[in-house]
Order: sequence, then C-alpha cells, then structure tokens
Amino acid sequence: MIEQSVVDILKRVERIQIIANRKVNDLMAGHYHSVFRGQGMEFDRVREYQPGDDVRSIDWNVTARAGHPFIKQFIEERELTVLFLVDVSASGAFGSLERSKLDMVIEVVAMLMFSALKNNDKVGLGLFADEVHSYFPARKGKANLLRLIRELVSVRPVAKETNVKEALDFINGVHRRRAIVFLLSDFLGQDPAKLKTALAVTNRRHDLITINVNDPREESLPDVGFVTLRDAETGEVMEVDTSHPEVRRLFAEQARERANSFDQLFKRASVDQLPVRTDADYAKGIRRFFEMRERRFR
Repeated sequence: MIEQSVVDILKRVERIQIIANRKVNDLMAGHYHSVFRGQGMEFDRVREYQPGDDVRSIDWNVTARAGHPFIKQFIEERELTVLFLVDVSASGAFGSLERSKLDMVIEVVAMLMFSALKNNDKVGLGLFADEVHSYFPARKGKANLLRLIRELVSVRPVAKETNVKEALDFINGVHRRRAIVFLLSDFLGQDPAKLKTALAVTNRRHDLITINVNDPREESLPDVGFVTLRDAETGEVMEVDTSHPEVRRLFAEQARERANSFDQLFKRASVDQLPVRTDADYAKGIRRFFEMRERRFR
C-alpha cells in the first residue's frame, strides 16, 4: 500500500512537471525575467566620464590616478530567491469542480517554480496552516524543484485554523535578504485588520505577491434544499436551507464583502494580488499578471 502511494505521488509529480513546463513555454517566455527586481546592484566596471553622467557615480580613486574623471557602472543583480508560502489548511481540500483549491495551488506553484528554474533562480517552500509546519530553504536546480513539488503533492491538509500572520512573521525571521515571496491561500477565516501590518512589513523587506485561491461555491449557494455544512478547519457544523432566497442572497453578499475587504487590504499594503479560481484558466491569469507588472517596470 505504501509503495503504491509512492508510485502515485511520483506519477502525479511527472504529470505536473509536464503540464507546468508546457504552460511555461507557451505563456511565460520573455515575461518572467522582466517583472521581478533583483536583490540590488553590483559593480560592473569603470568608464570615462561623459557629459550628462551623474557626478555622484564618479570613482575618485581611478580619477585621481588617471588625471581625468571616470565613473562607476553597476548592473542589476539578477539572481533571485523565490519563496512560496502555501496554505495547507483543510479548507484547501474543497473543490466543487474537477480540482480542489489545493490541486490548483500545486499546479500554479509548479508553473512559477519552473519559470524560476529557467532563470536559474533559487526556489524555497514553506507549508503552513496554524503555524509553519515545514520549511525548505531556497536552493537552485531541478532536483531541488522536483523535491519541493513532491512535498506539495504528498501533503496532508491540516485541520487547523489558518494563521497567515504567523507564516509571514516566520519568513521575515528566517530570510533576511530580499526575495520574491508568493503567498498562496484562500484567506478564509482571516481578519483583514490583523493582517495589515504583517503584509506591509513583509512587502517592505521582500517583493510580496498574494495568490488568492477561490472556488465558485464559496461565492454563491445553489438551490438544493437543506444541506449540512462543516467547517474543515474548526469542525463547526451548520444546517442551511439553500432553497430560501434570503439565505442565498446573504451568503453571496458576505462573500462579496469579504473579497472587497481583502482587495482593499492588499491595495493599502501595496501588495500585488493574483486571484485564481478553480473554474478558470490560471495560466492566462498569470500571464495577464506578468504583463501588468511588465508595463509598470518599463
């Protein structure tokens, strides 16, 4: 039984690798390199001063030796560290269509990881729910990337309430240098007011991008009579009469209010948001997101 589960995991990793590679080649070519900033600037060389150059760039030591002005030239340090913080709480196991939210997250992460691999960047992974349960420091190479995908594929959803703040505080503590941080969660049960400071602090230290994963059944209820709903994280059980129009209206209204609250939260914290839905093509959404960032950095 154990051997069979390992075989299933490896088969799924292989399938995800094929899907991710194809989507990267089809949709991401040329985008990834231009939408993420490097960790800083590194010295490249000196050259003779030309009219219009910034005098603050003059290398006074070389200038003194040569007898005429030279300036320092710098290039952007292109090697990036890309970290993925993935919410593996039990609400991610929900999905009303072919894939659960966690299934969608795994494919999105794999696609972004393979993009990072093509750019020769370091990739790391943190898995969290009520706390950070696993952390794999950023490393280079395909072997590291496949190991991280295996960890994601084999994860068991944690029946604990999500604590996004704990995950952000953790990454700020263990990773001091600037990184690209993708935070993937459905943000269910989170109080936007309590996340504002943690998001802002993380975004100042790193380039923080939130990927909010949703399922259409979390936005509207179908008319199917009485149903019993169970919170996957708290275990709370509730019986709801979905045939009542007012019940469906209130459910949809609360979902809209929650989404608007997080939209405003991310904007106030200057955090880029990439929404992903289980009923939509995530690859096209990622491409639009990359194109948006490209336009901003031109």
